[in-house]
Amino acid sequence: MNYVPSDIESKWQKFWAEHKSFEPSEDFTKPKKYILSMFPFPSGRLHMGHVRNYTLSDTFARYYRQQGFNVLHPIGFDSFGMPAENAAIKNGSHPKTWTYDNIDYMKKEFASLGFSFSKDRELATSDELYTKFEQGFIIDMYERGLLYRKKGMLNWCPHDLTVLANEQVVDGCCWRCDTPIVKKDMNQYYFKITQYGDELLDDLKKLEGGWPKQVLTMQENWIGKSNGLAFDLFFDAESKTKLGGQFEGFDVFTTRPDTIYGVSYTALAPEHPIVTSMIEKALLSDEVIEQIKAMKNSSSIDRQKEKSGVSLGLNVTHPLTHKTVPVWVANFVLMDYGSGAVMAVPAHDDRDFDFAQKYDLPIHGVIKPLEGELDLTKAYTDTGVMFNSEQFDGMNSKEAQGAVIEHFESLKIGQKTTNYKLKDWGVSRQRYWGAPIPFVHCDDCGLVMEKKENLPIALPHDIEITGEGNPLEKHPTWKHCKCPKCGKEAIRETDTMDTFVESSWYFLRFCASPANWESEAFSAEQIEYWMGVDHYIGGIEHAILHLLYARFFTKVFRDLGYVSFDEPFDRLLTQGMVLKDGAKMSKSKGNTVDPDAIIEKYGADTARLFILFAAPPTQELEWNDSAVEGAFRFLKRFADRSNNVNKCTKIPTINHASLSKEEKNARKKVYEALKRSQEVFVERYTFNTMIAGVMEAMNALNEQSNRDVWSEGYWILTSIMEPIIPHLCWELSTELFNRHNLKEQVVLEEVFEVDALVLGVSVNGKNRATIEVGVNESDEAIIEVAKNAVEKWIEGKEMVKSIVVPGKLVNLVIKG
Repeated sequence: MNYVPSDIESKWQKFWAEHKSFEPSEDFTKPKKYILSMFPFPSGRLHMGHVRNYTLSDTFARYYRQQGFNVLHPIGFDSFGMPAENAAIKNGSHPKTWTYDNIDYMKKEFASLGFSFSKDRELATSDELYTKFEQGFIIDMYERGLLYRKKGMLNWCPHDLTVLANEQVVDGCCWRCDTPIVKKDMNQYYFKITQYGDELLDDLKKLEGGWPKQVLTMQENWIGKSNGLAFDLFFDAESKTKLGGQFEGFDVFTTRPDTIYGVSYTALAPEHPIVTSMIEKALLSDEVIEQIKAMKNSSSIDRQKEKSGVSLGLNVTHPLTHKTVPVWVANFVLMDYGSGAVMAVPAHDDRDFDFAQKYDLPIHGVIKPLEGELDLTKAYTDTGVMFNSEQFDGMNSKEAQGAVIEHFESLKIGQKTTNYKLKDWGVSRQRYWGAPIPFVHCDDCGLVMEKKENLPIALPHDIEITGEGNPLEKHPTWKHCKCPKCGKEAIRETDTMDTFVESSWYFLRFCASPANWESEAFSAEQIEYWMGVDHYIGGIEHAILHLLYARFFTKVFRDLGYVSFDEPFDRLLTQGMVLKDGAKMSKSKGNTVDPDAIIEKYGADTARLFILFAAPPTQELEWNDSAVEGAFRFLKRFADRSNNVNKCTKIPTINHASLSKEEKNARKKVYEALKRSQEVFVERYTFNTMIAGVMEAMNALNEQSNRDVWSEGYWILTSIMEPIIPHLCWELSTELFNRHNLKEQVVLEEVFEVDALVLGVSVNGKNRATIEVGVNESDEAIIEVAKNAVEKWIEGKEMVKSIVVPGKLVNLVIKG
């Protein structure tokens, strides 16, 4: 067969579209597989990372269809977000027009790669119908007390004019436009994700074996549960007077109560209410105030790097020794962890030590190593023996932690406490292109939910995007409405939602029957059948936030009665990045590869084959032009050698015993490839080894000329390779087998039975030869064959010992 990719691929893409070949069945008696890739932002063109992600999911989907499963393999577009507004400003286009034009283009690219997505369940999160259902969920969450509004110091991008979550601040700059962020005090809506902190942490155990350990660890660290001691530090009389009697003290939390006697200073976050009050009352110099403001305007990440601080000129009293301890402001103390205040023990904490050295603060050692002396030129953070710690002297520091907490509790000056790094999720964004938050501000009623029958609250189309401020705030009519409660004039909420909200439940939306797509967000029957997602595939960069938020939404929906399960994704595959010249592909580096150009030159099957053969999916993949050429050459050979195959509609029956050595080996290699493919899909996902097995089988087939063996080989190999190179395999399978072979294949164990064994022969432990002997030969006969094979090494020598290691080797021991 002459291989012309463009002809074959366009033919089958048209066939699949016309026949709706990949729509899931609504026969819920069949076994199911839900295969899902993390959906893309519609930037306009696919990059090779997209190609890798969706080729992986498509390979799973096609494989499980062959195995007789009912497969749901949907696709959507995470289509709200700031880039659309930025493009509108740059190009003078409307965000909606820009977004949906890009979606249309990307859908054509998906089709050109042969991805077997369901078309009937396609979605874009900016669709008004999607917004309608989402706003309904938001109202339900508000009624349940899981959504609230409060004022706080937020990360503000002065370029994009929107709030950013901490994780959207990279090196002190906006993750989208690289503008340095500032802190701004403003109202924000929050999801109460902290209410689910323990469950989000505990349920990670349910995901062991299905999720990468690395991802589970990342989630665990982000939640950051820690047990310790909480207690109050009280100001001395002079400090209380300085503060005008407004503050008695502040509370702190520590995971190291065993170091309590080593406290040499305390530190407050720059945003702490005590610091704010001192600034407002001009109790600090202008220079100190400017330093504190600079700390506030740094991201939480930057604040953990170079330590800086200022003294507040205040003192607190140590709760046990009653000694005076100075109070500082330190940039490494964050208001969103604990109480925004810490006790500092520089002798036993690296961060506290660095700060103390920088500002020449005291360092009090209270724990010494189990062996040797304490070195106060660095922090000692390991377990040791307590000293300078009153009644706790001589105790093991680890064991003493509980005793110290009990002591505080007995004196009623502190208590055992659990803290989390996880903070409530701020979801307000001051932008146009996002889902409107369904609330109304009424002078009489306050904050009021919109009525569900009025949903969706859709975005106005007639807006002007200048890059200055929120277009919804400036729209002449959109924000003016009637209060849903009292009917008086009111103002609609102009904040829109963080796009992480849309991606936190989209996998459930795919579980809606096309027949009920307009009337329900998802069907209880379909949710029960399809969920959880059997294989979820995407980049490691989403290992924390997206996955954590999706897990949170699933648990909330369970508690709202929408679903009955705890976790959405049964198995997770995080694929590595695609690199070129050792760096991540990016336009700024000029090292991108255009998938369209690869398809035009070599075809989609070549792109798919290369992307799966070049590296295991979890590892980084280095782009290699010559390897792409090699993939194309293999496909040409695969097509060309099909001329050796007899057309048939069932797999040939072959008398294995009558075959030659080469014919038997060819069959063995084919079935080895089949075994490997079954293992790869279920256990390892190392598609590169599976493809290598097929290549070995092709080489073995080429060493013989039996057309039945060729026919059997292609019957199996086209089935194995169809998930990876579907266009060519559908063409070959249709031409040769009327597609009867694109189904589950059975391994014939008879091909692995051997008539002869190949054994190594060693003389005094050195390999000298190999021999072939019958499987039933006696040890005596095997030894004679071995001696003949190594005659020149043993001639004239005394034979001391002859050992046959079954199935492996013959070892001859000689002397002389």
